[in-house]
Amino acid sequence: MLGCDFTSAPSRRKPITLASGRVDRGRVVLQGIEHFDSLDSWTDRLRAPGPWVGGFDLPFGLPRELVHSLGWPEDWSACMDHYANQTREAIRDRFAGFCDARPAGGKFAHRVTDGPAGSSPSMKWVNPPVAFMLHAGVPRLRAAGVTLAGLQAGDPQRVALEAYPGMLARSVIGSTSYKSDDKAKQTPDRLIARKTLINALENGQAPLLQTSGLRLRLSHAQRDDLADDASGDRLDAVLCLLQAAWALHQHESGHPLWGLPAFDPLEGWIVGA
Repeated sequence: MLGCDFTSAPSRRKPITLASGRVDRGRVVLQGIEHFDSLDSWTDRLRAPGPWVGGFDLPFGLPRELVHSLGWPEDWSACMDHYANQTREAIRDRFAGFCDARPAGGKFAHRVTDGPAGSSPSMKWVNPPVAFMLHAGVPRLRAAGVTLAGLQAGDPQRVALEAYPGMLARSVIGSTSYKSDDKAKQTPDRLIARKTLINALENGQAPLLQTSGLRLRLSHAQRDDLADDASGDRLDAVLCLLQAAWALHQHESGHPLWGLPAFDPLEGWIVGA
């Protein structure tokens, strides 16, 4: 299994973080964490032979309402081809124009999955820039030839699912903040929140884990490493790994689509939502 904390502009300071693990008698064993400071090196890693199922923290689709309003293709593959050919400046301008024409309090269009997941709309271009994460990540997942569950068939030994670490974290610690890239905001309270979250994951106390009987298994060094990473990138990758583990459990229990419900094939769905 893989869990990926993604950034659309990776660098040495802020790389893409990838956690890998396996399930052993109901324990999700963290095997390692890798870092990629370029999109090309991350894509090369995804091309390596499986088998794996991975949770990736980036949106896999746009809101149908937005796509329809812009007159873009409403078939997912065609829409993603069209989107990949846009510049980030063009995306920002088109999405800003869409928002400007809408009333306060309803500027953004949402996917159906945003409701149960509590996720940001995939058309947001700032705070967080998930629209650019989609623009950077989905074309490379497709180029790597992986299967995007329910969206695009590819290598059945490499299966990518849209994950969202915030959903799993909030189910344990509510709205308490546990991370920040701003050093001034990397406070003792956030450290306590990370330790609380990690402890709950190890004890299988998150609702998503309780439905599958899974719990995280860490070494002492791994536990300290996750807690000490004030950016939360490593912990977010592990949260995505756990969502992939839940999906694998659903698959092995006979669910035909990795635990995903019936969903709009243009928008996509966040695993576990």
